[in-house]
Amino acid sequence: MVGSLKHPYGRFLLGIALYLAFGSPAWADENLWQALRSGAAVGLLRHALAPGGGDPAHFNVADCATQRNLSAAGREQARAIGAAFRRNGITTARVWSSRWCRCLDTARLLDLGPVEPFPPLDSFFAASERAGPQTEALREFLNRPYAGTPRVLVTHQVNITALTNVVPRSGELIVARAWFSPRRRRRSHPRGRAGRRGAPPGGSGSVRPLRRD
Repeated sequence: MVGSLKHPYGRFLLGIALYLAFGSPAWADENLWQALRSGAAVGLLRHALAPGGGDPAHFNVADCATQRNLSAAGREQARAIGAAFRRNGITTARVWSSRWCRCLDTARLLDLGPVEPFPPLDSFFAASERAGPQTEALREFLNRPYAGTPRVLVTHQVNITALTNVVPRSGELIVARAWFSPRRRRRSHPRGRAGRRGAPPGGSGSVRPLRRD
């Protein structure tokens, strides 16, 4: 289904690239894979299946035993996603990950290259005050000039939703343009008009995500 999604950060979402449901993979079209291969887009991947929600009260980022971790099915899912990348011409990638073990394990099981822990990708599910600063740090990071292998960022639902306004499932890859417009300030107009002609109030443009269910 193709729909429209208004978002204050401009046009950046290319599509929902893939969701791996066992026995029934739904892969997006070749254009999205080409965008990843060329560097025109980045892949935002929610970690693979990890039963439960949030983390235990005694959570310690340095101790996987205190965290919600991938199940056996999640580990299989992460390997299968990595295999899908390779089938579509991406054999190596620059991979960044949240420091949470379920993300690091997902990233490593993709087997696309070394994994770099990156704090702006850490979950803020239990610390909503970090949502704004981390999302801005991630946006700034993605706006930097880059030339190299395809980029994959493994993170959490809350992080992807804050950046794209999409709620991904476990193991779902969001393909986004490799630049994110800065937050725009609304201007006051004496006759009550907001923003440029044709722009929605409070932001610019519309985003059209491509969903393949």
